[in-house]
Amino acid sequence: MKLWIDDMRPAPPGYTWIKTTNMAIDAIFFFSDIELIDLDHDAGDYAKDGGDYIEILKWMEREGIDWIPIHLHTMNPVGRQNMRAIITKNNWEEIY
Repeated sequence: MKLWIDDMRPAPPGYTWIKTTNMAIDAIFFFSDIELIDLDHDAGDYAKDGGDYIEILKWMEREGIDWIPIHLHTMNPVGRQNMRAIITKNNWEEIY
């Protein structure tokens, strides 16, 4: 399963579209077959349900979830830099 986490842009074919941080955390927690997480940064109106999508990375860090490759498709340069810092600090695999 590939997760596309974005509030506005529809998921590409083959991805499951998730719009909220809390729903993404639930999916990561409950499904063991996640092969990629593709993240935006800004959750827009959906931020009220768990915050911006960087909170997913912070949760993964706290929970020790380190086996899922991550791709950042955010257009927010500061958000990308902050998310990449978490990925780098934890030596997670980032797909470019």
